[in-house]
Amino acid sequence: MSDQVAYAPGGPFERELRLLGDVKGKRVLELGCGTGANAVALAQQGAVVIGIDTSDARLATARERGDGAEVRVDWHHGDLADLAFLRADSIDLVVSISTLSEVDDIARVFRQVERVLKPNAPFVCSYDHPMALCIDANGTLTRSPFDRGPVEVNRAGGSALVYVRTLADVFTDLHRAGLRVDTLLEPRTSGARIPSTVVWRARTDGA
Repeated sequence: MSDQVAYAPGGPFERELRLLGDVKGKRVLELGCGTGANAVALAQQGAVVIGIDTSDARLATARERGDGAEVRVDWHHGDLADLAFLRADSIDLVVSISTLSEVDDIARVFRQVERVLKPNAPFVCSYDHPMALCIDANGTLTRSPFDRGPVEVNRAGGSALVYVRTLADVFTDLHRAGLRVDTLLEPRTSGARIPSTVVWRARTDGA
């Protein structure tokens, strides 16, 4: 479905994981919005969406996608941790899909997410599972999950540098930023021997 958020290319989808809840009328920020598929899907569900990405080319495609779907999204070009244009406690939901593994200093991103989220509001993110980055297509372990990288991977017809982090690393950085984890998922895709994606939901401390 075109109006469903996908947590990785080909799924899983929000209709399966049910992490976002009803977004109608909510102010939603997507970090790493890419070519806009998820931002547009959220806007089609009635959310007031802000999308930020580091690539002008991807944002150009995202704008075309939004225009074609006849929805409004506030697109921004910039670093994912550069959220000074947003007031503190002004966002109802932050989403980041398949992007954070490309960020070196995710602790800085998490601190900014905590700043802009309203009290008890959720932050939902997915990224490359650390084990998937350590095993080749034949299932052979080619690097240690304790080797942080970066490692080059194929992505969307091109290449990207991604950083390998243990789940404990991410949990610790979320906690230190004031984000409390309530959900951690390692969804299984068809035919996969190991999870390829990890999905988190964390919340700011309630007032």
